[in-house]
Amino acid sequence: MLAEAVKRDYRTAPLESRTRALLDFAWKLTQEQWACREADIQGLRQAGWSDEAIVDVVGVIGFFNFITRIADAVGVELNPEYGAAGTATYGAIAQ
Repeated sequence: MLAEAVKRDYRTAPLESRTRALLDFAWKLTQEQWACREADIQGLRQAGWSDEAIVDVVGVIGFFNFITRIADAVGVELNPEYGAAGTATYGAIAQ
């Protein structure tokens, strides 16, 4: 399944180049936000993303990172059912 391949490692999943470009940008904005430059935005444009889509995705990535950091800071834990579902799915694929 594509979703499971992306979950394991999007860089090795069979994705279209424009989707991979977007995920590369999402990773950079999450892990190395200080290194994001106009060239990154140009790369998204060259991959076929509109300025409106880029603004939307920056908002989604930023919000997700914001919420994740708040949850981590105050010790929010996944409920057992949700955590088990992800582990069960990944475990079945890894076998």
